[in-house]
Amino acid sequence: MSESFVDLLRHGEVEGGARFRGERDDPLSALGWEQMQRATSVCPGWAQVVSSPARRCAEFARELAQRQGLTLTLMDGLRERAFGTWEGLTCAEIPLVELQRFWSDPVGYTPPGAEPFSAFRARVLEAWRGLLDGRAPQTLLITHGGVIRVLVAEVLGMTDAGLLLLEVPYACRTRVRIHPPPGRPSLVAHGSLCP
Repeated sequence: MSESFVDLLRHGEVEGGARFRGERDDPLSALGWEQMQRATSVCPGWAQVVSSPARRCAEFARELAQRQGLTLTLMDGLRERAFGTWEGLTCAEIPLVELQRFWSDPVGYTPPGAEPFSAFRARVLEAWRGLLDGRAPQTLLITHGGVIRVLVAEVLGMTDAGLLLLEVPYACRTRVRIHPPPGRPSLVAHGSLCP
């Protein structure tokens, strides 16, 4: 069994600007489409596309898969963390004391009605294990910043407390090498168009 690669790609800019979006299903903006096209124009060669079912990921994933003749799989486990009553709000619209609690302890503090971090992490890692079982030679995974942070932290053995220190801008691409057993996945590049 040979090594394989998974390219993690965060969706591009979303209509409505920066705000807490987990379950909120806004589409990409025109700039977001351009960002995704630029991010995927370099280094083609994926064997499959896997995507979060959210519109900001799945609509571009469908277009790309169709254009390149690739299979597309939507995985519900790769959705962003649900933010409860914060859904759709900008940072300025959230009481400062609550926002400070979240930034200080994003793992331990759960916004009102939000998905607890432990449940989010477990869901993402279960989907990741399912994806790795498929063992395609090269996969493009289109998903969200929170999902990518969890996956990179898992690969690097980072503590959850440091997740917000990992920046994942729009259309950021991260490459993970999947070694044959008993090897562990390793980070090849983060934040590049093509490693």
